[in-house]
Amino acid sequence: MKTMEELDQLKPFQARSIIEELRKGSVPAEYVPFFTVGRDNWLTFIEDDLANYIAEGGAKVRFLSGDYGDGKTHFMSVIQHLALQEGFGVSFVILTRETPIHKFEAVYQAITQQLHGRFEGVGIRNLLRQWLDSLAEKEEPSLAQLADLAETLRNLPGMNINFANGLTALAHNRFVPLEEGEEQEERDAAQEIIFHWFEGGKVTKRELKPFGIFEVVNKSNSKQLLNSLNVFLRHCEHKGLILLLDELETVIAQPASMRNAAYENVRLLIDNSEHAEYFHIFFSIIPDVLLSEKGFKSYDALWSRVRSIGQKKKLNYRGVLIDLHRTPLTSKELIELGRCLRRIHEISYRWEAEDSVPDKLVEEVCTNQEKMGLLSEVRLFIKQLISILDMAEQGEIPSEELDLEQHIVSSQQEMDQEKVEQLQPSWDQ
Repeated sequence: MKTMEELDQLKPFQARSIIEELRKGSVPAEYVPFFTVGRDNWLTFIEDDLANYIAEGGAKVRFLSGDYGDGKTHFMSVIQHLALQEGFGVSFVILTRETPIHKFEAVYQAITQQLHGRFEGVGIRNLLRQWLDSLAEKEEPSLAQLADLAETLRNLPGMNINFANGLTALAHNRFVPLEEGEEQEERDAAQEIIFHWFEGGKVTKRELKPFGIFEVVNKSNSKQLLNSLNVFLRHCEHKGLILLLDELETVIAQPASMRNAAYENVRLLIDNSEHAEYFHIFFSIIPDVLLSEKGFKSYDALWSRVRSIGQKKKLNYRGVLIDLHRTPLTSKELIELGRCLRRIHEISYRWEAEDSVPDKLVEEVCTNQEKMGLLSEVRLFIKQLISILDMAEQGEIPSEELDLEQHIVSSQQEMDQEKVEQLQPSWDQ
């Protein structure tokens, strides 16, 4: 978490971006350290895993469990920041109707598009461009050097031959002089085809053949290409690849055939991780994924792998399950979060909030939420507080007249509606 002094350095536009996203129920991942409190035990062990296990060649799968509003997406964003600080490549993908887990080639495409790491911008295209720039850092490579590079790439352990040939083709495209009669536009078009293939886009085998790429990205090879991406990231001095796959629970609302295909992909990812290196996957789920008849237990091949998850009564911070619901923020931590949000709101709208929304009111919001058995719902707390700050900034709600219980009920109704909308994917009908 950032200190208040660091928080004060936020520009009004940045603060406004945070408030706008939180008001919509989204997590502004870029700024998540500015409003993160608590969860220290989980984060300590995850940080240790990243630095002393995954970065040394280990691989792991963990499930992040919590009810709607417990802060799963926020927590995943914090992991993303930790992993980037440690020097990993990170991809944070929200599983939606456009990115369903039962179509892993679509997930692969999202992974490449959301890739962050030690390069400017987002996405594999920016990683590849920076790699090409690095090859010409001192002087442009000769044909002999390009041949050596191709040999090196093909011999990287775990590297897929098509992936290596695609990299080699990009280097040739960039550094080999134009042939007689060849136009720069043709070279640019060829480069676009190769970039598009790396991004998991639709290109034909005929278009790819001149570059030594003989397979389009599909269900059967996308996991192998994912491994090659990890190998390439290591080649580019990253410590490995961290995948954050959010909202796996939406699978439950799907027809059985799609659900089974989705669970099969989860099983394969778990199995693959046992043979992988420098690789960590986090899936976010709600408890129903482990408990309901449409959850993991509906697919034997997966259930046999994960049935022991969550059965232990005592929390194991090194275990497979990160159970946010059993480790909610304390009242003290929620109040601290409230003070952060109040300061961000002040910067955002250039006003002084402390007189209208004093610490006492923040504490009362927290106390009332606790009385109603809703203390664990971080999103509800955030939604209430931002609503109160919004109204106070407009001079409409004197704190002494606010019916906090009624306010909680109306905020919860809004969240319930958001939850219904979120869990209604008419996917792939």
